[in-house]
Amino acid sequence: MKFTKDHEIVSIENGVALVGITSYAVKELGDLVYIELPEVGKKLKKQEVLAVVESVKAAAEVYAPLSGEVVEINSNLSSDIEQLKQPLDNGGWIAKLRLSDDKELAALLDQAAYDDFLKGLS
Repeated sequence: MKFTKDHEIVSIENGVALVGITSYAVKELGDLVYIELPEVGKKLKKQEVLAVVESVKAAAEVYAPLSGEVVEINSNLSSDIEQLKQPLDNGGWIAKLRLSDDKELAALLDQAAYDDFLKGLS
């Protein structure tokens, strides 16, 4: 698993990134009410808006942690947004991106670096 400082979580397999938001982000948002999913086929550059998650208290943009093309979306989230609270491999993902620049992987944080980053937020 890799992470961004914007609280996205990424799992990469065979050049495809499974993208979601971290448990920290879910906790900060509170009660989730809606998600605006990207369209399949959409090409994104790193840091462009991938999705928007709305909660009772806020709306948060989810940024593409890596450049690529959306090859699949988790359409189950439209009817069951609570799935975002699950691990990536258990339905808690937003979209799958076919990566276009493997060099961008180096900028992502590993678990230890992300944990250190979170300590700095409190």
